[in-house]
Amino acid sequence: MKKTIVRAVLTTTMLFSMVLGQNVITNAAAVTPVVTATSTATVKPAATPVPIMRDNLSKYGLKKDLELPVTVTAGGLSYTLEKFMIYDFKSKDAQNLVKKYDYDSFGVMVSKPKYLIWTKITIKNNSNKIVKRSLNDQKEKWILSLQGKGQLDQIWPKVNVEKLNNKEAFYYYTLKPSEQLTTYQAYLYDQDFNYFAIRLFHDGGFDEKFIVNSTE
Repeated sequence: MKKTIVRAVLTTTMLFSMVLGQNVITNAAAVTPVVTATSTATVKPAATPVPIMRDNLSKYGLKKDLELPVTVTAGGLSYTLEKFMIYDFKSKDAQNLVKKYDYDSFGVMVSKPKYLIWTKITIKNNSNKIVKRSLNDQKEKWILSLQGKGQLDQIWPKVNVEKLNNKEAFYYYTLKPSEQLTTYQAYLYDQDFNYFAIRLFHDGGFDEKFIVNSTE
């Protein structure tokens, strides 16, 4: 009798354990696994630098032998041509510059211009003297030429006549030793294009460079 009771108790215990185990498995299966999100930073591609347009010489049939900027040095003065743009004088670009800076539509050598030429330059005083362009000292220090008889004719921004060392378009400048000025300068031109040279004359020194060599 006792054996029968013990056997029944063992059987009941085993059945209870089996049912309990099934419930644990079922509950475990019902749990939705947690997915850990991986933080992914969006890497933006590096911006492609926009090339600087320094000249439009090819538009006028000129093939460069030197790329801008180009520097010439003489007598303790350095002149760097950074930008050189040729505009038809009657174009919108040219006329906007004429109106903005109150340029004359004629020069000393050019009375009926075909082109307005807009340059960006940097001049630096490497000497121990003051270098200037003033009312009493208007001697040309640099000359730009596009053919044998085709010297460019400088014109001056009357709107800046009373502004010294103006960075938008200079009229007068004064540079002490080691000083420099980056600014803009305009020219008139009425000839054809054959070559392109920069010549610098200062304090007994001379330097020249050909950006476009002569085709003749």
